[in-house]
Amino acid sequence: MKTIANIFASSLGKKYIMAVTGFGLFLFVIGHLAGNLQVFLGPEAINRYGAFLQSNPELLWPARIGLLLMLGLHIWSAAKVSLENRAARPEGYAAYEPVGSTYASRTMLVSGSIIFVFVVYHLLHYTAQVQYLNLTGRDFRVFVDLKDRHDIFKTLVVGFSNGWVSGFYILGMALLCLHLSHGASSMFQSLGWRNDVYRPMMENLARVVALLIFLGYSSIPAAILFGYGREVLR
Repeated sequence: MKTIANIFASSLGKKYIMAVTGFGLFLFVIGHLAGNLQVFLGPEAINRYGAFLQSNPELLWPARIGLLLMLGLHIWSAAKVSLENRAARPEGYAAYEPVGSTYASRTMLVSGSIIFVFVVYHLLHYTAQVQYLNLTGRDFRVFVDLKDRHDIFKTLVVGFSNGWVSGFYILGMALLCLHLSHGASSMFQSLGWRNDVYRPMMENLARVVALLIFLGYSSIPAAILFGYGREVLR
């Protein structure tokens, strides 16, 4: 217990917490993307995938609770580290000139806060399916396919047919991937896996992976806005 208390109390321990939880959330983002991209395989694939998740609550709920715990610890540790860094920064400069930092690294706390708002909306929109938030006037909960499964394909098509909703999702993904482009590289540094030799390669790899994640997630609302799956609206 004392070791755990020391981890939560020390600055280095908070960075480890932020790195480990960030890695766990990063894996979830990739896994969630792999599941969502099944929408391009048609209604059967994505609806079967959704039915599998819903029919295994013993797997689904522990995963949800674990994700919420990781998200909470990630936000807490990021905020504490940011406040400690700000308190330790020397004062007296007429103007702060960032050296050796990127826009992504300087806006991590801001982008993370906006991403949190986006995640809350996403959960209310497609998980809790709160009708007045989807901006379509439709109740997603009544969408079922011919096999009496929740029709995730129709839910996504109807939901992303609204340009404002799709635009917000694409913006949210852009901020998430901006966050990831720096966070993935910093994670390796916090865990002691990055040195001056591998640093440029890891930073470039993090940017490429973040870009691919952005393109993957954004391709769904973009394709629907351009007409993909519109036959279910007839």
